Amino acid sequence: MSLTKRSATALAALVLAASTAVAACGGGSDSQASGGSGATPAGGAYDVSSKTITFIPKQLNNPFSDVMLGGGKDAAAELGFAEAHVVGPLEASSSSQVSFINSEVQAGTNVIVLAANDPDAVCPALKDARGAGSKVITFDSDASADCRDLFINQVESKQVALTMLEMVSEQTGGSGKVAILSATANATNQNTWIQYMEDEIASNAKYKDISIVAKVYGDDDDTKSFQEAQGLLQAHPDLDAIVSPTTVGIAATARYLSTSDYKGKVALTGLGLPNEMRSFVKDGTVKEFALWDPAQLGYVAAYAGAALESGAVKGEVGETFTAGTLGERTIEDGKTVVVGDPVRFNADNIDNYDF
Repeated sequence: MSLTKRSATALAALVLAASTAVAACGGGSDSQASGGSGATPAGGAYDVSSKTITFIPKQLNNPFSDVMLGGGKDAAAELGFAEAHVVGPLEASSSSQVSFINSEVQAGTNVIVLAANDPDAVCPALKDARGAGSKVITFDSDASADCRDLFINQVESKQVALTMLEMVSEQTGGSGKVAILSATANATNQNTWIQYMEDEIASNAKYKDISIVAKVYGDDDDTKSFQEAQGLLQAHPDLDAIVSPTTVGIAATARYLSTSDYKGKVALTGLGLPNEMRSFVKDGTVKEFALWDPAQLGYVAAYAGAALESGAVKGEVGETFTAGTLGERTIEDGKTVVVGDPVRFNADNIDNYDF
């Protein structure tokens, strides 16, 4: 079924907003996947040639989400889904995704892939979706476990936290005042990483001289993140480092530092996209940051949805499925699938990456 043929008036307005936003970044909110009746889908055992899949990111026009969604749509085409859609809010907020989920339930979407802005706010809508027969996959940012079938996690959450903590420790000489500039206050992934960082600082003597003095939230909005970075340094002029576990936040903070008196004095690290951070690494604003390939998140999520929808797996711990060119993946505790390890980017290797 086509998004443009969905009858609900509210849906029409939502799709219009989503399609306008995605068109602005060079895509469409509605894409027909390859494959068709009688064809053997590239997904092999996952026969989804008559099924639909919809991706709902935290927000549209977010560079990280754009790459992640690109991987998802590539996988949907390989698998032979009848239709693949992208819908979502223009701003990342706790309740902004609920109406989109409800619309997908009304449309009878077979697989919903969601990056949750809030683990609890989306739960009632996701439970309705599952009750209506949709398979629900979360990726990047999880919902409460009882509201979805599987969570596709970029890496082990603790490893993300340890990587960021190691980088900030190395860049500050193992001591100093550190501030966190995160995404939304309720973002599951960022909050988990920050908590692991705080726990490690409290329990590991290696980090006893590092203190987190402030946590602020840019809501994954470039302008607000820039302003929050500026505010942090006004409130804490003796700050030694900023850790931003969000690609929007680290890029905005780097832009502010690059033209300020704090360049070279305040370390900046966290999670960023190589293409957005390259100039800041080369001009000395940033020494090192980390990330994984976000396209792989979307890619594995689509394959997980196809495996569930086709009945190849039931979503139980210990089951395995094949994620196309990325190979076999195992469903782990918490019904979580891990994609890979983070990569640290610096002046020596950043030109080897293009995303």
